[in-house]
Amino acid sequence: MTTVLVVEDEPQVQELVAVNLEHAGYDVRRAGSVEEAERCIRAELPDVVVLDWRLPGESGLAYARRLRSDERTRDLPILMLTARTLEQDKLSGLEAGADDYLTKPFSPKELAARIKAVLRRRAPQRSGDAVEIAGLRLDPASHRVSAGETRLALSPAEFRLLHFLMTHPGRVYSRTQLLDQVWGDHIYIEERTVDVHIRRLRKALEPTGHDRLIDTVRGAGYGLRTD
Repeated sequence: MTTVLVVEDEPQVQELVAVNLEHAGYDVRRAGSVEEAERCIRAELPDVVVLDWRLPGESGLAYARRLRSDERTRDLPILMLTARTLEQDKLSGLEAGADDYLTKPFSPKELAARIKAVLRRRAPQRSGDAVEIAGLRLDPASHRVSAGETRLALSPAEFRLLHFLMTHPGRVYSRTQLLDQVWGDHIYIEERTVDVHIRRLRKALEPTGHDRLIDTVRGAGYGLRTD
């Protein structure tokens, strides 16, 4: 399930945002300040942050800059909420590192749609969209992997691994990167675990010949071919 961290100090707004996102199928974490947000992120990196501009102590704008300067959170999708409507304010938010900007008051449906759009750009494996490459189709909604009429059986771990690789084709990822992206950076397991799951994934894809798509780059890591 996609995890959203809502950083909002106004209790009513926080409740409105959180409840509507939970109804939309997101796992929502809440924080009323940057300090609380930091504790949440240290414990477990969320998939996306909904960040209010105006917060007690450090502003959301300053915190967005800090998230972008930290290697661990550099690529974390950020959607900023604010009552500011001037174009310069919007530009300031985007320049600070926000991926999108939503002004209050806003529609809960629009917020959910904006989060989905941000995830599609920044973290496509979290968007929930089906993906297909070279006749191999993966549908997160039904948790189904198929090639034509043939359905392939994958374990949950291999499914997540394949989903990540299929949504980031043509790139090579190290074992550490795959552990962080697929298992989460709060999970501590051996890097060699990735090798085991890659072998199992290849075996699961063998019946349709799609095991050839899994690419091993010696000394670098694994990726998914696009040819």
